[in-house]
Amino acid sequence: MINFNGELLENNALFLNEENRGLRYGDSLFESIRVVNGKIYFWEDHYLRLMASMRILRMEIPMNFTMEYLEEKILETIEASQLQNSAVRIRITVYRDNGGLYLPTTNNISYIIEAKALENPFYVHKDGAYEVELFKDHYVNTGLLSTLKSNNRIINVLGSIYANENGYDNCLLLNNAKQVVEALNGNLFLVKGSVIKTPPLKDGCLNGITRKKLIASLEKLENYTLEEASISPFELQKADELFVTNAITGIQSITKYRKKEFSNEVAKDLLGKLNALARLS
Repeated sequence: MINFNGELLENNALFLNEENRGLRYGDSLFESIRVVNGKIYFWEDHYLRLMASMRILRMEIPMNFTMEYLEEKILETIEASQLQNSAVRIRITVYRDNGGLYLPTTNNISYIIEAKALENPFYVHKDGAYEVELFKDHYVNTGLLSTLKSNNRIINVLGSIYANENGYDNCLLLNNAKQVVEALNGNLFLVKGSVIKTPPLKDGCLNGITRKKLIASLEKLENYTLEEASISPFELQKADELFVTNAITGIQSITKYRKKEFSNEVAKDLLGKLNALARLS
């Protein structure tokens, strides 16, 4: 089942048309959220990011679009999909309503909520091989728009095709200054000794929720030093660890980049802390 503007519909229901602005112009945002047994992980952070992103895109936020209202609609969708006792991936898509060309005739919005089952009720570290390469065909722009979880994801699509065609599990994206920004599906962290680096938002990386939570956690830990700093491609092969974070997987260790193989002790340590944070959220 899906939820379209508060109405539960079958997955194969026809409710969009060719004038949809998300389809025409990418005039749309989305949130990917993990829900376990009816508990929405980091819900306040997801909600506030969605509201801030809608304001940046000058979308009109409906009066009833409260945190409580959307939580209710998420849980209704999960129950209608018979997934209330499962781990669930929720996607909320918000798009500007039909009308206009580049200039919209309205800033009113519609939304869609989708629910799909996940395998594990908590974040699990996957120990298998996970090799990455740089995707250099196209670059991420620096600036505020690149930090938003918008539907303008063509670089991620092309990078995913490149990775699949060349036998990689993921690719790392570069910005116009040739700095490493993020992975195709999440934020990047680099570990060298006790120092953990992640690119700053000004470099164009996604303003990820899991990134935010890990940064807040690391700032309180005495055994690690956090740096939000640009990462050069040359630093990758000198790192002890590389890992990717997102709201669904949690932490994914990278095992190989070119000739360099990486360990995963820090990623495993932080994954335990992330699970504890999720349970308390």
